Amino acid sequence: MSVMNHLIIAPILLPAFTAAFIVLALRDDLRLQRIVSGVATAALLALGIYLYALAADGETRPYLLGNWPVPFGIILVLDRLSALMVLLTGILGLVVVAYASGGWDEKGRHFHALFQFQLMGIMGAFLTGDAFNLFVFFEVMLIASYGLMLHGGGPARLKAGFHYVTINLIGSTLFLFAIGLIYATTGTLNMADIARRSAEVAAGDVALLRVGALLLFLVFALKSSLAPLHWWLPTTYGAASAPAAAIFAIMTKVGAYSIIRMHAMVFGPEAGEIAWTAAPWIIPAALVTLLVGALGVLATRRLVDLVAFSVVWSMGSLLVALGLFDVEGLTAALYYAVHSTVAAAVLFLIADMVTRRRGASGDALRTAPPVGNDALLSGLFFVAAIAMAGLPPFSGFIGKLLILDAARASAYGPWIWALVLVTSLVVIIGFARAGSTLFWKAQAVGGGLVAAAPPPEREFDTPRKETGAMRLSVYALLAFAALLVVFAGPATEAFEATARQILDPAGYVAAVFDPAIVPDWSR
Repeated sequence: MSVMNHLIIAPILLPAFTAAFIVLALRDDLRLQRIVSGVATAALLALGIYLYALAADGETRPYLLGNWPVPFGIILVLDRLSALMVLLTGILGLVVVAYASGGWDEKGRHFHALFQFQLMGIMGAFLTGDAFNLFVFFEVMLIASYGLMLHGGGPARLKAGFHYVTINLIGSTLFLFAIGLIYATTGTLNMADIARRSAEVAAGDVALLRVGALLLFLVFALKSSLAPLHWWLPTTYGAASAPAAAIFAIMTKVGAYSIIRMHAMVFGPEAGEIAWTAAPWIIPAALVTLLVGALGVLATRRLVDLVAFSVVWSMGSLLVALGLFDVEGLTAALYYAVHSTVAAAVLFLIADMVTRRRGASGDALRTAPPVGNDALLSGLFFVAAIAMAGLPPFSGFIGKLLILDAARASAYGPWIWALVLVTSLVVIIGFARAGSTLFWKAQAVGGGLVAAAPPPEREFDTPRKETGAMRLSVYALLAFAALLVVFAGPATEAFEATARQILDPAGYVAAVFDPAIVPDWSR
């Protein structure tokens, strides 16, 4: 194995060692924590760029820890899909750590250590080739997210954090049951080996394996906020600090990634009687998710809750495309996953900027005195909102076109077209209402004539001084969203190649069991 291939494990080791170093050596020096965390996350992005370029040749690269033979040892796998998600996480991580260093990290001593552990869990989930280690990295990611969720304290976060911990403990328990059933019926937890053995399971064990696959789907549906398991997300994201909510935007994509990896590849067309076990459930639930998310955007009374419900709505769009389980659908899902992650993260950061500008009125959607420098801020909100809502010429519009085009041949095609278009209109109305209340109506009641605002609905503990690094973080995410439009053609071609690789489980299995990389212990 070449030295360069050893870099496949680096996105996991780098944040792990960085977090440990921060806890052990820098716990009382916030300035050095910021420097080390920022440099490490920038290096993580550089690794993501390299690994994405490495995977662009279409080759699947297994990495055997300790050189143990497949399927007995721990294995990581780099392919187009995992490389894409690693790169996206690196981009988002660098932007969020820069924003948090503007003052949010002062609210607790361990923000940067928790943030690095969070990145470790996310990267591990994307790179692992083993179902049990997927569970392990899920737990690393979730434990770190518990700390980030509670960062800054306050009763609202404590209450939301309790609900978040409870629902994820239930999900973790179901995850263990699922992998137990899969191991009992197939004798392995290596993803490639499961894909190989699923079609050979004894007739009496098929039902148990199907139950295990459906339990896995239930866990991943919970992580990706698929209705009716979406209810935790608005409460959690709405109570979290802005940087935490922004990095959480990638966590729902971990759930969607896991559905793709396990149900499109491991339990794909070559899995015999349990092939596409979860497929009939995805699109109907995704359509309900679309509707629930859109209604939440329209009904909410707080800006951050509006953004949280728009995340639910965007996951409905993504999972509609994913549920088609064909090249066109997965291509649309991958494009929309990148777009919606960036759009959600930048909206959470802009919501924080609005909150700190409005003072006592916070992010409540009610009229208040004009905010400072509102022309720039309202412009940023307008661009991010129409990108999320899917209006031209932004990336959300292209993503919606790809989804609608992919759905034409589906039996659910008329329902998908109707609900995607109708809920898009509802989301546009919701964002327009919020924008006019925050900015246009604020100007109309300016001059100090507005009545005193009632107490805010939650304790707003954001630092009041906005830094240049914070604004630069927002600009960087919006610029990336613009690049998705400018390079939509090459990006779509790359995502199509990724989709074809996903739908070729035989190629994945052959790469993992390649005699050239699997040691022969019989000698």
